[in-house]
Amino acid sequence: MPWGRSSSAALLLLSGKAVGRAKARDPSPTEMSVEPWVGPKDQAAAEHAPSTHTTPPQDQEQHPDKLCLDSFWSEVETIRQGSGYADLDSTKRDSRHSEEGEQEEQWLADAGLSTLISDDSENVDNAVLLSTLTRTQAEAVQRRLDSYTLTLRKKNKPPPRDVRDIFHPPISQSLLPESQHSEDLAQNSMAAVGKTPLSAVMSENQRGTPKEEIFFTDVAYCEQAVIFLKQSKLPQNNSQRKKEDGTLPQVICPKCRLGVTRIQDLSHTDMKKVRQLALIDMTALCDLLELEVKRHKSGKRKIPESPLFGVPLATLLENDQKTKPHTSTPLFLQELLSFLEKKGVDAEGILRVPGSQSRIKLLQQDLETHFYSGHFSWDEVSPNDAAALLKKFIRELPAPLLTSEYLNTFSAVRDITELRQKLHMLNLLILLLPEPNRKTLKALLEFLSKVVSREKRNRMNLWAVATIMAPNLFLHKAVPSRLTEGTEKGQAEKAADVMRLLIRYQDLLWTIPNFLMNQVRKLNENSNRRYQFYNRRIKNLLRTIHTDSRDKPGKNTLESSRTVKIQVGDMLNSTMEFQLSIDSRASDLLAQFQRQFLRSPENGKGKMRRNGSVAYPECALYEIGGNIGEHCLDPDTHLLDLYNSNSGGEWVIKPKPNASRGL
Repeated sequence: MPWGRSSSAALLLLSGKAVGRAKARDPSPTEMSVEPWVGPKDQAAAEHAPSTHTTPPQDQEQHPDKLCLDSFWSEVETIRQGSGYADLDSTKRDSRHSEEGEQEEQWLADAGLSTLISDDSENVDNAVLLSTLTRTQAEAVQRRLDSYTLTLRKKNKPPPRDVRDIFHPPISQSLLPESQHSEDLAQNSMAAVGKTPLSAVMSENQRGTPKEEIFFTDVAYCEQAVIFLKQSKLPQNNSQRKKEDGTLPQVICPKCRLGVTRIQDLSHTDMKKVRQLALIDMTALCDLLELEVKRHKSGKRKIPESPLFGVPLATLLENDQKTKPHTSTPLFLQELLSFLEKKGVDAEGILRVPGSQSRIKLLQQDLETHFYSGHFSWDEVSPNDAAALLKKFIRELPAPLLTSEYLNTFSAVRDITELRQKLHMLNLLILLLPEPNRKTLKALLEFLSKVVSREKRNRMNLWAVATIMAPNLFLHKAVPSRLTEGTEKGQAEKAADVMRLLIRYQDLLWTIPNFLMNQVRKLNENSNRRYQFYNRRIKNLLRTIHTDSRDKPGKNTLESSRTVKIQVGDMLNSTMEFQLSIDSRASDLLAQFQRQFLRSPENGKGKMRRNGSVAYPECALYEIGGNIGEHCLDPDTHLLDLYNSNSGGEWVIKPKPNASRGL
């Protein structure tokens, strides 16, 4: 991301002159209404629905059949009749919106900008973060500040200091760039990545051939939304718009020369910065799409004595890690999903066919008594009972798996028209989930994907799985929901649509978009130079920030070789030289490491298997330091581009986390 664009956004925000491209909104949004559970008249018939269906395969992907919709409402009724769901008045008392002003205050804290409303004399960290934002992201921050200020005025409290007072020197308005700059850059960047400009790609998809989507991640999602909204208002585009037919296309994500970054590839420190930036971009995107979402504060509930059901995820993991230190999902869920993968994925109507309530109750009691003692056996468990137990475990978590803060935002994705923007929103929401929730959700979605892959045997296609699981994720006793409002068929289909997007595109959604990686690198660079934010006029500061380090002499000159550290536990600790070329990739460096160290007769290191073969640790290349904390590199990373992006970082070969525990 060029320096000029992000620094201009910081100036825009600091000057308090944000220019809203989105439709003007009330700075103090009204609360979402809380509606009672509703269901169709023929809900009772769903309990006796058969487990098979005769919808032709070509129609199954486009729309859910009647059996799917009946199953959805049957699932809703089951949830409604469950413990804690019938008393809606209790739900309203226990779950409420934050008080007026708390929303914005909490949002600023989560975004790492809480000192904007504090009395700190120096807010250097704010300037560092703001310097990485795009114009549209900065406008979203400004709207939250304006809303917070208006709330204080209503309560007759003194407003926070003007953001311009963070720095003593005046900010020159002449430094503001052209308002069109960020949009032009976004359009040019996306056009350069694909074979056709964004408008042409959209038109091609609107005509229906070919059925695929281009998923750009080099440009902030909110900036892409600005371009799309402008193009959608053009007269020639209105005639080409057509209603979504329900089919899911192949999504093509052009690969960056720095490779794909998955969530688990970054250090915890950098992931914290990713979440802050993702929150700002997600909020800006909601503003542009006019999605009214409010956080909920869950009331305190008594934690049951059960060691498995109704226990917070964090508590489950804390207990499980005493037995298995590196576990990232509850051990009970791991065993339950493992059993279902072995015995349940081929069972006809799995997830849809209800288990025996009496057997499920006894099974739950048996698990709570004997699971941790190791005396529980899955041999006699029915797959349908286990599937019912899985849904019960998810919905009885004291807080939603998608969290109280973001559950309704996940649900609001159903109201977005364009698939690309739905995926943008889901990608950002996945990044915002706490780690235990995100990893548990991923384990669940991987299992559901396996169920769908065995459709010919179990008669459960993507729509069927999605309609059954949607209520269990999107309806929770701790958070009032509008999911079941309105026409029954329409709401059920929309809810299932969000669920099937999570299942179908989960690999894409669990990646960190390139624009966030660029912002994290910029944030780290500016943090390393934070002393420059003191005692200098802002104009000189911005001139320094605008200087792209890639333009410095010698930065783009090709190094003949690069020293790489090797840290493979106690087995190997050395260095190696790697010759860089324009085509060098991380996979090439790892291949040289394998030949030179692991498999060579003089340096061969490995563990002998029982069958006499040698097992070598699975290693990866990491960049450490410079403008990143620690980053596990994609094997397709072009190393010369990596060097140009982060010349101050070290390259280290070491085992992947799972591999290192086996050494």
